[in-house]
Amino acid sequence: MKIGVLGTGMVGNAISTKLAQLGHQVRMGSRTADNPKASDWVKANGAKASHGTFADSAAYGEILFNCTAGTASLEALTLAGANNLRGKILIDIANPLDFSKGIPPTLSVCNTDSLGEQIQLAFPETKVVKTLNTVNCNVMVKPSLVPGDHDMFICGNDSAAKARVTDILKNWFGWKSVFDLGDITGARAMEMFLPIWLRLMMKFQTPSFNVKIVKA
Repeated sequence: MKIGVLGTGMVGNAISTKLAQLGHQVRMGSRTADNPKASDWVKANGAKASHGTFADSAAYGEILFNCTAGTASLEALTLAGANNLRGKILIDIANPLDFSKGIPPTLSVCNTDSLGEQIQLAFPETKVVKTLNTVNCNVMVKPSLVPGDHDMFICGNDSAAKARVTDILKNWFGWKSVFDLGDITGARAMEMFLPIWLRLMMKFQTPSFNVKIVKA
């Protein structure tokens, strides 16, 4: 399958590498066609790996991953182009982390809105599915790094798109438990989990952890 991955950071690299290892044709997208991180990634991942602008990646992919920095995601997706996003599943992994006041970061949007909702509102003909944003990028593509049972969350307005992404999570990435939080407004809770995640990371001194939902 042809897949477009928007973003060249740690998350974009981890997702793109895993997809390439699975045999998919992956095009990494960034602001410029000559991004050095994207170029290095292509050199390391063989003939099925390519890179270009956000628009190149979005036009290329049958399914798209948003791995850009959350505070820049709307701009990046605008550069990707509404026509290139139309009708496609966009797996939104980004978090609206605001580092302008230092560390730990705050959320640029929360409570009554979310980045996932803003993306869906800006691109109504795109099937936005929020997932994977509540764990470290290495755990995203290899959940077995965390021992035992643990959960991945998902939300979105399109039930068929969520079913397709759930299949991707389970059969491509190895997630055994995917917990559906409903429509795209569920992204509020998923993104607001990040302050807890950051506290836990500081406590554990490792990003390799996750949560398990237990119902009485």
